[in-house]
This record gives sequence, structure tokens and C-alpha cells, in this order.
Amino acid sequence: MKQILFSGVIGLFLTLVGTPLLIKLLARKGYGQYIRDDGPRDHHSKRGTPTMGGIAFILATLIAYALTKVITSSDPSFSGILVLFLFAGMGLVGFLDDYIKIVKQRSLGLRAKAKMAGQLIVGIAFAVLSLNFADSRGQTPASDKLSFTQDFGWSVGPVIFVIWALFMILAMSNGVNLTDGLDGLATGASVMVFGAYTFIGVWQFQESCANPLTAGPGCYEVRDPLDLAVVASALMGACFGFLWWNTSPAKIFMGDTGSLALGGALAGLAICSRTELLLALLGGLFVLITMSVVIQVGSFRLTGKRVFRMAPLQHHFELKGWSEVLVVVRFWIIQGMCVIVGLGLFYAGWAAEK
Repeated sequence: MKQILFSGVIGLFLTLVGTPLLIKLLARKGYGQYIRDDGPRDHHSKRGTPTMGGIAFILATLIAYALTKVITSSDPSFSGILVLFLFAGMGLVGFLDDYIKIVKQRSLGLRAKAKMAGQLIVGIAFAVLSLNFADSRGQTPASDKLSFTQDFGWSVGPVIFVIWALFMILAMSNGVNLTDGLDGLATGASVMVFGAYTFIGVWQFQESCANPLTAGPGCYEVRDPLDLAVVASALMGACFGFLWWNTSPAKIFMGDTGSLALGGALAGLAICSRTELLLALLGGLFVLITMSVVIQVGSFRLTGKRVFRMAPLQHHFELKGWSEVLVVVRFWIIQGMCVIVGLGLFYAGWAAEK
């Protein structure tokens, strides 16, 4: 359990101290945020705010995990490394997109095909590798069965699993990206979900089928639950520290560098902890905001009418007169309730088996 504490504290410290240094570097180079003219008018004042802040919590998370392993003299797990690979790989795709937008002055960033290709390469590599590296019990980091609080049903096979994993990765990355429209909104929501996965990893470790004392009904067949908790804790701490600088009025934005990375980490934790469908509840705010865009686009194409004043959903409420801080806090409350319901169902699933 020391590993979980160390990774969280180190991640928190590194972003608290490192983010202002990154802000100065990005500001000196003129790497400021581009603000769309068709967005809420209040956002125009944010033009020029340093972006690509995801660099801060990506590096902080990776360093926190590595230092934790050194300090505690423990070995990294394949599950933990794979989640961090997905996290950093998606962040790299986002960084290239941000870099082209800001440095090369091309407003759309990476071409759509190039961006999708990058996400597919990272996602496929993660999905394929996660079905390998079995431990002494034959458990691989991921399972080719669907899961809610645990695996259920029959094997879908490696091909369908890869497609399913890609869907999750792309959906969560886009969900976090769409949510990242107000100061601190996506960062604060992510902190809550990573906190939930820290708890889930600890619980699964304590109730692992690998432990003779807990093996039996309701035990968890997860390859490296404790190390997944270490990764989740590092992510939670790093995002928490970044939130200090990202909350309103934001001194820095995470950019696609951060949003794609966080979405990848959420999907990776869900896949490796066998809680794939539960992620839709734990990350309920991301799902809600993504669905608002789907509904808006679908309605306009089918009827020529808009359901919301503006999508994603947070901008609809801004145009209704809510202040940015009011929207963020209320959406955080919604996300908090989603986490509570998700963890409640996770516990209920274990209790039902017992």
C-alpha cells in the first residue's frame, strides 16, 4: 500500500512544482491556445493561454510510477506498463496535433486520417499486447470477455476484443476531449475517476483469486490489481496538482496532449481491471457530454433543428447565463454522483457473489 501513497504524493508534487515551469516555457515560446470565433464570447479572453499542459501530468505520472518502484524496490507489472504505454502513446498523438495547430499555425492540427491512424496504431498495439504476458496462473493483463464488475459471458475472440478495445479507447479519448472546454472541468472529473480506480485496484487486490484466503465466490481474476491502483494513484495525484493551475482562471490548458492521454488511461484501466462497462458509469460526465454532441449533430442533420443552444453540453448552459465556475462545479457534482453510483454497483456485484 506504500506504493499507492508514494505514487500519488510524487505525482501531486511534480505537477504542483513543474506546471508553472512549463507555463513559463510555453509562454516564452508563444504556444498559446487558439479560440474558435463561433464559441462562447467569454472564451475569447482565453486566447493565448499556454496549452499542451498535458505534458506536465504525463511526465509527472511516468516519473511518479518509476520513482515509486525504485523507492519501494518493487517490480513494475505488465498491466501497469501497458496502461502507461497507452496513456503516453495517446498523449503523443495529441501532442503532434497541438504542435501542428500552434507552432505550424494550421488550425485543424493533424489531418483527420493521420490523427486516426496514430490513435489506431497505439490502440491496436495496446489491445494485442494486453492479451499476452500471462502470469503463473495464466492471467493476461486483459481478457477477451466482456466485463462489468468482473468478466461475464463467453470469449469474444481476439479480433472482436481488439475492435472493442479500440472503441473504448477512442470513445473515452474523444469524451475527455469534448469535456475539456471549461477551466478545470475535465481535469477535476478525471481526478474523481482515477480515485475510483485506485479504490477498485486495492479492493481487487484484497479479494484476489490469487490469494488463498480470498479465493472462492466473488474473488477477482485480475492480473495485477495492486499495480493498477499504483498507476491510478499516480494519475490522480498528477491531475490534482495540475488542477491547481488549470482551475478558473486557468493559467494553462491541457490541450489534446492531455485529453487524449487521459481518455486512453481511463480506457486502459477499465480494460485491465475487468470493469469495461462500469466505466460508462464511473466516467458518466464524459459519456453525457459526448452524447450531447451526438444528439445535436443527429438532430440537425435529420430535422435541421438544434436540441441545445450549443454543443458540447457545458456551452449550452453557459449560453443560458450560467457562469463558467457554476457550470464546472455543478458538472463536478454530477461526476461525483456517477462515481458514487459506479462504486456502489461495483461493491454490490462483489456482495452478491459472496
